[in-house]
Amino acid sequence: QVQLVESGGGLVQAGGSLRLSCAASGSIFTINVMGWYRQAPGKQRELVASIISGGSTDYADSVKGRFTISGDNAKKMAYLQMNSLKPEDTALYYCKMVVSGRVVKNVAYWGQGTQVTVSS
Repeated sequence: QVQLVESGGGLVQAGGSLRLSCAASGSIFTINVMGWYRQAPGKQRELVASIISGGSTDYADSVKGRFTISGDNAKKMAYLQMNSLKPEDTALYYCKMVVSGRVVKNVAYWGQGTQVTVSS
């Protein structure tokens, strides 16, 4: 079983910064994809950023130039550096990892989420 635990959320003023972390534990051989998603009240969950094991990244247009995703496969950690935060970034942020064990391949796991609130 794999567990993901996010941390680093909180309340910040517009223009401020936060760094989210996601720690994975359990039976993991490799982490193939790390991603951050968010869900605001009344809205669907959306992809914020993702990074694959080769290092390629992808970002939602709304966060390009402000957010940076990174990951450390050896430490089983994912990070999301968020700068120049805006009130519209307010949401519950989820970590997702696609991992392979020694037998089972490419299984997706989600964390419980960490709240980010940006005040105007």
